[in-house]
Amino acid sequence: MAVTEDEANAVFLALLRVQKLLVAAKHSAPRLEDGVDVTAYPVLFLVAGAGTVRISELATTLHNDVSTVSRQVSALVTSGLLEKSADPNDGRAWVVSLTDRGREALVRIQSSRAAWFQGLLTDWDGPCTTEFVHRLRELGDALDANLRARGAATPPMPFDSRNQKQKED
Repeated sequence: MAVTEDEANAVFLALLRVQKLLVAAKHSAPRLEDGVDVTAYPVLFLVAGAGTVRISELATTLHNDVSTVSRQVSALVTSGLLEKSADPNDGRAWVVSLTDRGREALVRIQSSRAAWFQGLLTDWDGPCTTEFVHRLRELGDALDANLRARGAATPPMPFDSRNQKQKED
């Protein structure tokens, strides 16, 4: 059974509110790594999933411009969380990978984020949470399919909704 126009608008407005609240929370979140802006954390998550990746590929996946991602990568390299090396397939390009310190930081960041969400979800039970995650993944899949049907070449997602074991951004 299809949702009504009012229901569709209610979903959109609820998601818009959550998106804005998450952005606000991100900007006021405690810094877990000195000198690292929380807006650069998605770069860490993507590099962790990819192992070694080009900056241009990071930018595409993050829906961001290369100059922004390049600045974030530079800050993460300066902080010792990423290392940069020449691309073995194209010596003119650079690839980045996590350092040992970067892997340790990632564990701290994910642990802190999980604890925060556990606090937010104290009144939720396991089945409720599982159903919510299932529905969010369905929505993500529907959005992806819609973009593709309209001819958009969506970039590879860092965390495929069909693989529950992958760590998210």
